[in-house]
Parts: sequence; structure tokens; C-alpha cells
Amino acid sequence: MTASQNPHNPQNPLHLGQNSALPASPEEAVLDYVPNPRPGRTYLVRFAAPEFTSLCPVTGQPDFAHLVIDYVPGETIVESKSLKLFLSSFRNHAGFHEDCTVGIGERLFDEMKPVWLRIGGYWYPRGGIPIDVFWQSSAPPQDLWLPDQGVASYRGRG
Repeated sequence: MTASQNPHNPQNPLHLGQNSALPASPEEAVLDYVPNPRPGRTYLVRFAAPEFTSLCPVTGQPDFAHLVIDYVPGETIVESKSLKLFLSSFRNHAGFHEDCTVGIGERLFDEMKPVWLRIGGYWYPRGGIPIDVFWQSSAPPQDLWLPDQGVASYRGRG
């Protein structure tokens, strides 16, 4: 990263328009934020990551999830390339489903400072039990159109 590239300064994104390597870990991943193109408006942004992968901290086996991230922007929005790199950095990260899901939501909320954020982690079963994890920053704004996350309860999810 050069001195002019500040990942928390929306005017100087690190990844947008640049070649970017996959971060070695979520801690090393840098999320970029850009100015909200519709400040003062209440609208929903949704990211779906149907092929999220992390590692079980006990067995080292891969765990798979369908993540859905919904947020109402404040002054900034998360830049999608940096979000993809951040989510991909979990491939070699050992963490329980709850830690991964809530940690992603909290990091986005703490850094981006949206009006509201929620994340649904729909984890595929290992050992016969799917584990779904949900976190939100607070109650959603009253005037927000909030569609269902669109991921069915487990029935051979795919």
C-alpha cells in the first residue's frame, strides 16, 4: 500500500482499478469504502455470497455457507472487489460458523458505519446438522423495504 492509498479514505481505494492479491487472512484483508452515491436516502444494498468457504477450527475440514449481507448505507458503501477479496480470505481461516458470520458483520459495521446492517450465514451441514447464524446491528429503519433473504431452510440446499 502506498502512502496515498488509505483504505479507510473513500477518495483513495486500494483495490478499485488495481491488481490485488488474495489476502492471506481476514485480518490482513483491507476493505475499501467509496462515497455513497445517494446520501440521505434510505435504501438497501444486498450482497450474496453463495460459495463462502472457511475451515473448521477443530478438524481443519472445509465448511461452506451461503452468506447474505444487507445494509443501509451511511456516508459510504463497501467496494465490491475488496469485499470479495475479504470474503475469499476466509478459505484458509479456521473459525466456527458463529465467529465467521458475526465477525464479518461486525467488521463491516464498525468500519463502514452504515445506518443498519444484517448478515445471514446459511451453513451447509457437516455431521448432519446445518447451522444458520444471523446478526444485525439494530432494528431496521422504519421506512426500509426489507425483502426476505431468499435462502430456504435446509432441504438439500443448493
